[in-house]
Amino acid sequence: MKGWMGSLLEVDLESKSTKTIELSREVLLKYVGGRGLGVYYMNAKIDPKVNPLSKENPIIFATGPLTGTIAPSSSRCTAISKSPLTKTIFDSNAGGNFGNAIKQAGLDAIVVKGRSSRPVILIIDDGEVSIESGDGYWGMKTSETIKALKKDYGREFEIACIGPAGENGIYFANIRCSHENFFGRGGLGAVMGSKNLKAIIVRGNRKVEVHDQEELIKLMRKCIDRLKINPLTGKALPRFGTRFLTKIINNSNALPALNFKLRSWNKANELSGEVFRQYIISRSSCPGCPIACKNTTKINGVEVHGPEYESVWALGVNCGLSSLKHLAEAIRLCDELGLDTISMGGAIACLMEMSERGVIEEKIEWGSGEAIIKLIKCTVQRKGLGKLLSLGSARMAEKLGRKELSMTVKRLELPAYDPRELFGMALAYATSNRGGCHLRAYMTSMEVLGLPILIDKKTIIGKAELVAVNQNFLAIVDSLITCKFAALELDDEILSHILSSVTGIKFDRGMLMKIGERIWNLERMFNLKAGISPEEDTLPSRLLKEVPLKEMLEAYYQIRGWDRNGIPLKSKLEELQLLGEMTGIEG
Repeated sequence: MKGWMGSLLEVDLESKSTKTIELSREVLLKYVGGRGLGVYYMNAKIDPKVNPLSKENPIIFATGPLTGTIAPSSSRCTAISKSPLTKTIFDSNAGGNFGNAIKQAGLDAIVVKGRSSRPVILIIDDGEVSIESGDGYWGMKTSETIKALKKDYGREFEIACIGPAGENGIYFANIRCSHENFFGRGGLGAVMGSKNLKAIIVRGNRKVEVHDQEELIKLMRKCIDRLKINPLTGKALPRFGTRFLTKIINNSNALPALNFKLRSWNKANELSGEVFRQYIISRSSCPGCPIACKNTTKINGVEVHGPEYESVWALGVNCGLSSLKHLAEAIRLCDELGLDTISMGGAIACLMEMSERGVIEEKIEWGSGEAIIKLIKCTVQRKGLGKLLSLGSARMAEKLGRKELSMTVKRLELPAYDPRELFGMALAYATSNRGGCHLRAYMTSMEVLGLPILIDKKTIIGKAELVAVNQNFLAIVDSLITCKFAALELDDEILSHILSSVTGIKFDRGMLMKIGERIWNLERMFNLKAGISPEEDTLPSRLLKEVPLKEMLEAYYQIRGWDRNGIPLKSKLEELQLLGEMTGIEG
């Protein structure tokens, strides 16, 4: 088979054993790779009720058939596990060269199981696998770890590592992948930490075979032309990075501030892409990506990758912080310690409102950069208020008896788009399989940015259909695996042509969308078996009272082929060829 390497590596850290498993054609055609392959493995091998921080919960790093080819924006890799933060099935993907290295080592995916008694690093060197002591790297910050491992093993190695947050099991710890890429959300860094796995380092020399290189080159040129013409991928992202969104979303009255008490902020323009642009000191891109949205800024001596729009919002706007100096330091600190900036900012904003309301005795002022930096450090150490923050805002708010102050869905902190103004995004948050997330169905593209068309942001008409279609489409994007920024321009039709030229297997857009729907339903069933109730398809009460979610949910369940309670019908599972994969499913 072309495109795929056909192999999955299983590593058991407890027994220190490894084995290579051949991936069947049937599985690859049904799930493609990346997110889909990881979800399939989790359903086939894992009890959904598993404790996310137990040795039984694996972490999977999966590539797609486009990874390692010249297909544009396709160097990404997906990490899949059960999240300690949400207890849902969870995937997070990162750019950079880590995914390419896995393919060059002759693998489509790496599965790590078990728990080592001591800190270790996993080394995959062109097919040779070893597990070595990680004691010397334990306790290091993420950039220090990458620098030390490259010095000790070779600059050619690509590295995925955790920082002190992952080592200490913080529920929203992330995984750093090269100097400027992160498997950011869901606490998958804590899963690595629970296994005493400090890092995975990979290199290889193998090439990914493609079926029709000439056709792929033609398609690539067409994609590059389209991406350059698109105003977002051709101009805004290369010039400003993701921070171009700050002004646009604020002007749309959809930039939540102060723990979602407000839906716009009068100081947001001080944190806009135009302001940050003057501090850019370098620009970069992921391998083979024509968009080149990445940059590094230096503010008052603080050098930070990006920062990305979501990070600027979470630790800035949502916490009332407008000081560029303190904001840059807070984001840099999260990157170094290995923390998801969205969840960290959401938890701090929640705590700030509790302080304002007198729920806690400590006084934490909105916009205090010194307090935010101190709270980040305390969170990783689990000291003082950090003990509460380390749980994430949902558990923290429950513990303090003010559940309604946590701006989360399925315990995942909401990102920087206000659902009270964007009804499609509201439904996308509520129905997301991984919790409150903008990347499952990026309805902002249509409700604000006008891509591919501009729609009424505060109507419910057609929103259920569009959310379901976007969810299915982005599930396949995450499985190929390509960048979601590229997917703002490259639709399912051209992606099907690219996949066909790589694999030599005829795919059309209908087939791709059906695969995406299959993945979405398989995730839904995993969550149901894990105990995630359909009643959790909702929003925080502060937001829910202004969103007609009930009407949209009813339409959404019907469109999905689920019953009125949000359970997939047997007929839908049969249509998607899922019944054989779903043990213990009734009705």
